[in-house]
Formats: sequence, structure tokens, C-alpha cells
Amino acid sequence: MTPERARPARAVTPPEKAQPDHPAVDRLGFKETGRSTPPGHPDFQEPESIKTRPTRRDRAAAGTARPTRAELAAAADRTIPDVLAPGLAVLFVGINPGLWSAATGWHFARPGNRFWPALHRGGFTPRLLHPSEQDELPGLGLGITNMAARASARADELSTEELLDGAAILTDKVARYRPRWVAVVGVTAYRIGFQRPKATFGPQPESLAGARLWVLPNPSGLNAHFTPVTLGLAFAELRTATELPDRRPAGAPDL
Repeated sequence: MTPERARPARAVTPPEKAQPDHPAVDRLGFKETGRSTPPGHPDFQEPESIKTRPTRRDRAAAGTARPTRAELAAAADRTIPDVLAPGLAVLFVGINPGLWSAATGWHFARPGNRFWPALHRGGFTPRLLHPSEQDELPGLGLGITNMAARASARADELSTEELLDGAAILTDKVARYRPRWVAVVGVTAYRIGFQRPKATFGPQPESLAGARLWVLPNPSGLNAHFTPVTLGLAFAELRTATELPDRRPAGAPDL
């Protein structure tokens, strides 16, 4: 009886590389940024993976339209790019990105933040924009940056030194991009960063690198001193001062 031939050994396929615990975060392209130049400085260069912000559709397709708790926790201390162009009519200045903004790449992204509704109520935009549509702002003469670049769960986690440094960086940025108006969204951050302890809302007596200065209320949902209507009125007062047209549709109710 002829003995059976030995079967050739099967090639062993190496196991797949272990996937990260949170693949959705990796798909968003987040990575640590270099710190040789301070974040928020005009010369600071974000990695390409940070510059490419996910769209609302991208996040929905990835099943992460709302950041998970793990994504939000991982977003602390990240930075997000400015929405900026030379010669804007108004540059809005937030305090610093929240965790929702850092996780999505969109300014004022947290549900309940009233910046985008106030922007529309004030007549700056023809319709209510979603935070993912922030790149439409420069076409309207508007932009967004922050006093401090790093993200945190609450603005009161920032140190005085961070706000002072942020004010200096903002001054350089304004000198470089030359907006006509700079609107700081939050009077406390303005008072600390620019060492103006008695500053109030509205136009400021000083200018910033040639730009007119205005202080708006903080649109956070935690700010119970202002309602959606009174926030809209504050934004509308700024728009009137800038002489920009009311972009709301004809027949829109007065605020």
C-alpha cells in the first residue's frame, strides 16, 4: 500500500494589526500637534489631519454624529483651526474651544450653545447655520478664533496666564489679517486677557491693532443672564454698528 504524501503546510496568515479602542476617533484624523510655536499664534501650523475637519455627513456615516463620552474626554487640550481670512468685517473671538468643538472641529458646537442662533437673529447670516457650516462665514465677511487655543470642559479651567498670552496672540493675528471689527464673546475673558477689569458689553474705547473692539455676552447655555432674544439683540446691535446689512429674509420678525 502506497503511503500518503505529506500535505504541504498551510501558509499562516499573520493576525491583523489590533484596531484602536476607539476607531471613530482615529477616522477623524486627530493627532497631537507640535508645540514649538504656541497654538493660536499666527505662525502656528496645524497638521493636515487637523486641518481636514469632518463634515456632519462624515460623522453621521461613521456613526458618530454625536461625540461619544470617550471622544469628548480625549478632546481635552486639543486645538481647532480658526475660520479666518484677510480683511473680514467682523472677527468673533470665543474664550476657548469646548470639548464638543475639539471633538468635531467646529466652533461653538455644543448643543445648547446659542452662538449660531444669535448670529442669525442678529442678522449676520441669511439662515441659521449648523456649526459644520462654519466655512461659509468668510463669504459673509465673518470669522472665528479664540482667546485661548486649548480645549477644556469649562472656560474657568483656563489660567490667567493663558488668557494674557491669548490676548497677545490675538493682537498679532488681528494685525496680520486686518478685520474691521473684533468681537470678543465673553466679558470676563476680555477683562482678564486685556487687563480691563471695568470693561462692559458693547463698544470699547480702545482699538486692537487698528480694529474696532466690541464685547458680546457669552452665548453658552450656562449664561442665564441672557435669553435667546436678548442675545440676538446684542448681536444685532453689533451688526448695526458695523453697517453690515440685515441678511435675514424679508419679513423676518423684528427682535
